[in-house]
Amino acid sequence: MQHALTTPRAVVFVPAQSASGSTSRRTTTSTSSAPMARVLTRLALPRAAAAAPSICTRPFRASCALATSSCVPSRVGGRGGSVGSGGTSGWSGGGSSRHSSPMGSRTVVTSAAGAESPPSPLAPSLAPSGQAPEASNGSSLAASTAATTADDGTVTDVDAPEAKPKGPHVDGRKQFADSPPEPFLDTPVVRLVSDADVKRFQERIQGQLFLAPLTKGGNLPFRRLCVDFGCNVTVSEMVFARFLLKGNPVEKARLRRHASEPLYGVQIATNQISEGVNAGRLAFDAGADFLDLNCGCPIHETWKRGLGAALLRKPAKLERLVRGIVEGVQLPVTVKIRLGAGSSEAPAQALAEACERAGASAVVVHGRTKDQRYTKAANWNAIGEIQRARDIPVVGNGDILTWYEHKQRLDISGASAAMVGRGALIKPWIFKEVLEGKEWEPTPEERVEVYLRLCGFFKDHFQEDAMGMKRYMEFMPWHFGFFCRYRPLPEATYGAMAVEHPLLQTRVGIVTAAEELDVADLRSLERLLRCENEDAHERICLALWHADGSVTAAVAALEEIAGDGSLERWDAEAMEEKSRETRGGDERLGGGEREPWAIRG
Repeated sequence: MQHALTTPRAVVFVPAQSASGSTSRRTTTSTSSAPMARVLTRLALPRAAAAAPSICTRPFRASCALATSSCVPSRVGGRGGSVGSGGTSGWSGGGSSRHSSPMGSRTVVTSAAGAESPPSPLAPSLAPSGQAPEASNGSSLAASTAATTADDGTVTDVDAPEAKPKGPHVDGRKQFADSPPEPFLDTPVVRLVSDADVKRFQERIQGQLFLAPLTKGGNLPFRRLCVDFGCNVTVSEMVFARFLLKGNPVEKARLRRHASEPLYGVQIATNQISEGVNAGRLAFDAGADFLDLNCGCPIHETWKRGLGAALLRKPAKLERLVRGIVEGVQLPVTVKIRLGAGSSEAPAQALAEACERAGASAVVVHGRTKDQRYTKAANWNAIGEIQRARDIPVVGNGDILTWYEHKQRLDISGASAAMVGRGALIKPWIFKEVLEGKEWEPTPEERVEVYLRLCGFFKDHFQEDAMGMKRYMEFMPWHFGFFCRYRPLPEATYGAMAVEHPLLQTRVGIVTAAEELDVADLRSLERLLRCENEDAHERICLALWHADGSVTAAVAALEEIAGDGSLERWDAEAMEEKSRETRGGDERLGGGEREPWAIRG
């Protein structure tokens, strides 16, 4: 007996065993409906061993010379490999072949004999509801599934369209500006900002100490505090250009500039020209004086997106990116890079050259590679080699904690300017020291006044209501994770040590070895301000908030906290935490660093 199943989608002939044992063909149709799928499974699969067809995915032709038993088995019914997913599972072996139309809408299987059996009278009863039944004499199939058999046994699809050649691949993520059709390395850069404005910017940054772009730390209130101590060039927290253009309120808030900032730049992270240009225009509208492109952040969150230090892997691509942004924004553009994307410092010169050739007004060089992160001493000799080879200002960055280290680094490298990050987080008055050329050793009360001033700036920024206090507590305790690391470092005691190894990398060990000062001899207020326990930081911040700007009230509240027994418990917990930490480098010098040092920007 033979059965015919029809649908508007496809026709499939599967082998059937006749009473005499010869192999004929059963006509079925592929379908995506579950009931029909079960019918096909019951009809076709049990007889697969009797005469299993092989499968050919070649398009229909009037005559297929390759339709042999050696055709490669594959799947039927498009992408699905099972009946329930809209396709019919293929069998291995056999002496028949299967042909698919180019669109995957029709599939026909022929038996080894090449003969086609007429459809069964059962077809009307098995046809889907609302569909006209097949003619019982088998003279024709549905118009959408018609097929004929030639004299030589091949099957011809009379309705199948000719296969169309595949067009070229188009990457919809790319913009025309991101992939210029012609090389432009020898063509001059056409800036939107005038050469006079670029030159004026370069003169203004000469000899300055920048405040580095610091994620979370470079917030507007902290930048105000640094400006109060003499910082003339500030940079925003790193802004993700893509999120900014999507209207993310956090990224938009990072564009905000305070009126007291003399020269303010916005740093963006992007790897697309169109994003960088549009983000630069928003920075221009927000009042920025220059735009900085982040190509040095080693944090995984940035690296995995192809941003930050990931851009250092291909100097030519970096050059195209920088050039496209330079030619699309009305601001001078600077680029912050590292010495390399891996562990080698060899690419540093090529990277700086690419930035200059692309039209950057200055390049900021962090004297470490991406793999070194913040654990190795910054290579200021390499920064000096870059400055001597370039005609644009080079701003050196890395391991500046004191005014005399700043002077030493510039003398070694000859860099046009310097940038400080973690050093400013520990002692915001480093800008005052650099301007005056001497150490300022504030007393505990004077430091409380500095921290209270920052608290007031946060109140101005977030307001003094409950929500403002909540936002304040998200930032201020984080800052105390750096404030507590302050130690006085006079040049007479530490100047020679700083030449051999950066104090920022070995500060705790050097101070302990040199001073040999028993912590018990310190005043309770000093001990509290040095405490590294996070609970202590929260108590200090709350006391500052409730002091309402009064230094006397703040000092009294902090001394009360230091005398209620909490300080001893916090010191014990901090010592226990230190004992569990694994520090690299020379233990005598306290080498290595903890995760809080890792600041993006």
